[in-house]
Amino acid sequence: MADAKATRRRILDAATSEFAARGIAGARVDRIALAAGASKPMLYAYFGSKDQLFDAVFLDHVIANSDRVPFTAEDLPGYAQRLYDDYVNDPALLRLVAWKRLERVSAGYLFAGLEEVDAGNLRRIAEQQEAGSIRPDVDPADVWSLLIAASSTWAQLSITAVAGADDVEDDHRRRRSAVASMVRDGLAVAALPTNEKHAR
Repeated sequence: MADAKATRRRILDAATSEFAARGIAGARVDRIALAAGASKPMLYAYFGSKDQLFDAVFLDHVIANSDRVPFTAEDLPGYAQRLYDDYVNDPALLRLVAWKRLERVSAGYLFAGLEEVDAGNLRRIAEQQEAGSIRPDVDPADVWSLLIAASSTWAQLSITAVAGADDVEDDHRRRRSAVASMVRDGLAVAALPTNEKHAR
């Protein structure tokens, strides 16, 4: 059992590198098998097909991200900072997201199978809107999208600058502060004009 788990992990790790670099269409099962020290038949026995292997890799990174950075609706700025750090430490995640968007889901919801997780996050945002800590004039789904977008400003495929683990700590500190300030000023109740706060 331990050997099977280790083999599965090696295949996932090798597939992560291959898919992140080349996408779904460009990835080659023989390269993944070679890098994992496994045979192609073994890879198919574990994951069924190249498409199913991509799904497993994608889900592995998305769930790991959720586990490493639990959502805190009561502290959006802090969550945004922690998410920034996780994107720096797992550069493959946003590349996998981009490949799935480019090759499979060109519009609409990207995370099939994880709807209930996101639904729970939206419920927590709505609860904090009711409690008065998140501005109520923005739909919870839009709060969530803006929060993720702000946190991924410097992630892989940024159109400005990509943050890397080797960047000096002053740069990371400056970016964390910037994203926290933007989230706090843009999504908190304090960001609303005074007359709008009293009208709600």
